[in-house]
Amino acid sequence: MKDVRIAFRKPIFPISESLMKYLDKHNRTTKIQVLYEDLLRFSDSVVIEDKEGKDTLWRGVFYPEHEFLEIEASLNKIYTLLHSDGDEATLPFLKVDTIDFCTFGNSQPFRIRVRNILNDNYTNFYIKRADASRIYGLELEDLLSPNRINYLIYKNTLIEEHILGIPGDVFIKNHLSKCSELEKSQISKEFVKFNERCLIGLLGDMRSYNYVIIPVHDFDQVIYRIRPIDFDQQTYEGNFKVYLPQYFKENSIMVKMVLDKLKPTSIEQYRKEVRSQIVKRVTSSKRRFDELISIMKRDNLAPEENVNELKKGLQKLTYDVNFKYCKTMGDIIETGIKFVVKNYKIEL
Repeated sequence: MKDVRIAFRKPIFPISESLMKYLDKHNRTTKIQVLYEDLLRFSDSVVIEDKEGKDTLWRGVFYPEHEFLEIEASLNKIYTLLHSDGDEATLPFLKVDTIDFCTFGNSQPFRIRVRNILNDNYTNFYIKRADASRIYGLELEDLLSPNRINYLIYKNTLIEEHILGIPGDVFIKNHLSKCSELEKSQISKEFVKFNERCLIGLLGDMRSYNYVIIPVHDFDQVIYRIRPIDFDQQTYEGNFKVYLPQYFKENSIMVKMVLDKLKPTSIEQYRKEVRSQIVKRVTSSKRRFDELISIMKRDNLAPEENVNELKKGLQKLTYDVNFKYCKTMGDIIETGIKFVVKNYKIEL
């Protein structure tokens, strides 16, 4: 298996007026007192290491006390906006335990840990630079996948909820070998489905640390789900293999397990199941999907050479001549969805 590499960091794309109107219409916008740039004014930081003493690429950051009190109040308010529509009844019981800054990745997020002092339960959320392609990724995940996404936008600041689960690289290293053979077969099935969803939605760079594996207890067994947690590389790269997790060396153990556990007929059956589910989701949310795609088709989300490379690659992969006429990444997404729908003979 030849490894896929991403040569350059994707730029941040501004949110267009049309996209912002769409977000406002669908209750994705809010008003907050502290912006991403405000959090960048920390006065000191410390390295955060994992249990094995390795650098996690996260830094715990600190602010002067008089500034932190104001920042904490604003972050607690953001927490209520994200989780309880701004209900302020819990504000006196909320405390910001930590603010961490990630030095790796496009969005360079801040991770906020808020604790309820009444019961010591805590919740994480993230504050990032708002990026149009990331927003499209979040919306497509919410519309096309089995997963719901909770996020808010204000000006150039994006607030995202924390997605629970075991990071893929950690699961592969520490948990996979302890799974039963039946569980490995079930994880293989989920990886095939995850692989297919990423390609159809054009969500790239799903290396093992960019998705989580979620164990779910169901009667006398544990089943597993896989969902993405990073949407930085949405509809940007020209190489269609970037949108297939199977081509990243970080997922090689997962790919080998799929080939060991599943027959080709089973793999194809699971891919068909994903396409069928996506068709049902598109038809049930047709108006919102069409609204999003019409905006996306007018947005510049990648260099022209990337668009041309991707549409040629997908045309060769699917034998669908309609990719030839795509001019934007939004066009390619729409054409790909129509190709899936057409195969299930359902009219939109």
